[in-house]
Amino acid sequence: MGTRIPTSGTDWGVKQLAIRISILLVVSGAVYVWRPLFHGVFYRMLNSPGGALVGGLTLLAVVVAFLAPPLDRSAVDSIQAKLTLVGVVLVIGVVLALVVGIPANSLEQRTMAEQTMDGAVEVDEFPAINAENPRIAPRDVADVQTRGSVSYRQYRLGESDIARMEDGRLAWSYPIEPDGFRNSIYENQQGVLMSDMTNMENREIQAFDDQPFAVGEGMLFHRSAEWNLKKTDYWAQYNDDPIEFVHDGDAYMAYPKTGHEWHWTPVPHTTPTWEGVALVHTDGTIEHLSPEQAQESEILAGQRLYPLSNTALEMNSLGYRNGIINQLSVVGAHEGHVEVASLPAGAGNSQPFVIDLADEQLSYVTAMEPHGEDTRGLDEVWFVDAYTGEFQYFATGSETLTGPERAMGIVRSADSRTGWGDNFVVIEPVPVTVDAELWWHSKVVPTDNTDITRNVFVNAHTGEAVEIYDTETVREFLAGGDPEAVEEVGTEPADDPDVAYYIVITGEDGTELDRIPIEPGQNVNIVQNQEDEE
Repeated sequence: MGTRIPTSGTDWGVKQLAIRISILLVVSGAVYVWRPLFHGVFYRMLNSPGGALVGGLTLLAVVVAFLAPPLDRSAVDSIQAKLTLVGVVLVIGVVLALVVGIPANSLEQRTMAEQTMDGAVEVDEFPAINAENPRIAPRDVADVQTRGSVSYRQYRLGESDIARMEDGRLAWSYPIEPDGFRNSIYENQQGVLMSDMTNMENREIQAFDDQPFAVGEGMLFHRSAEWNLKKTDYWAQYNDDPIEFVHDGDAYMAYPKTGHEWHWTPVPHTTPTWEGVALVHTDGTIEHLSPEQAQESEILAGQRLYPLSNTALEMNSLGYRNGIINQLSVVGAHEGHVEVASLPAGAGNSQPFVIDLADEQLSYVTAMEPHGEDTRGLDEVWFVDAYTGEFQYFATGSETLTGPERAMGIVRSADSRTGWGDNFVVIEPVPVTVDAELWWHSKVVPTDNTDITRNVFVNAHTGEAVEIYDTETVREFLAGGDPEAVEEVGTEPADDPDVAYYIVITGEDGTELDRIPIEPGQNVNIVQNQEDEE
């Protein structure tokens, strides 16, 4: 029996259509109530050419097929026919998405690169670092030490991120979230914990674990912060990890917000935008602040506001700044083509780096290298203000600067006595500036990430390496201390796991006079008395 569209009132009528419309409204209502579950689908349908074509056309086809009269007297055959039509529309949507999506993706990168360059200011020298807030404690070491210092039976520490403490120091901050499925349903996030990252010795841990969040991290469904963020502002993305911090003794969480802007020519495409910050209070209140409101907020003063995820996309787009064809692998000239400098496996961090500049100005820093498989020298260094989203960059010109991968190699090659990979590793290279010069600040830690044995700075201009074993000397060096004076303190690494390093005392002729073992975490204060020479 062939398919047909029934026209008789006995086959199809107003009543049947009304029932199906009612069912559709009920389903739509359920989807609305549980809309955070479908956030990704609907957001892409509204803010992506491919998502609009695939999702929009398919959704329209499903609705039309559901409301349309039967296509055959047999219910099974009618359903099969409608499913076939929906499948055809889906295939058409996928094909159109590919046709439009391929050029749209390239145009998105090109437009983003143009926007980034239009808003960027080239600087003649590197911005000054905040010498009082060095990034000393790597994330992995902080995680091991912090988790080993707390005891919560129903809770655990969530993912760490960088936030500012009330006294201005930088810290790894953690949500104290429910642990286990049952607790995720019934218990609440109990506050936040902050672990100082600016010291080698006696790092302070501040636990604000008596401030339960009505909606928070590690809580399921309608009790979770993510659910309520999407529920209260559906047409934004929350791609960054939350920033847990404390202001006037009260715990908060901040979520940078991302949106998208449509560009209709020459092919429809979108680029990410900064939509502000969502500020979560312990009582469950969520303030959705515009960028201007977030910058004026006393609570958010000194914290990161601009999405780190947006910065990563913008930095990766810079390869397209001289045109789409220029960066193509076969026909491209690669003139001025830069790409984000690579980090070796096991580095423990990724770009953009988060560092504190002078006047407590958090910045996202990205090192760019020239395009090419064998090029590892730096071409540009970009600084994105984490508070305003403003761009600055330093171009190296004819000077070749050492990149992070090479800097880590210098650290290892300068010390052949350490059992690299077996006992100790070099991790977390972070760019810092000393007297307007770029240095790579790496840390040497045991493989179990239980401590920090030393800080090593590698000059990106000369390749000079400076080893430092205590916090105060790190601060003195970052403030412009003489590297040669720092190097005069004789030290040697140790293969003994119970010894972090040795202080080696030598005479004027270089003869070794004494060797003092220093235990991991031991605080050392070296005082050198010299008589004034006439």
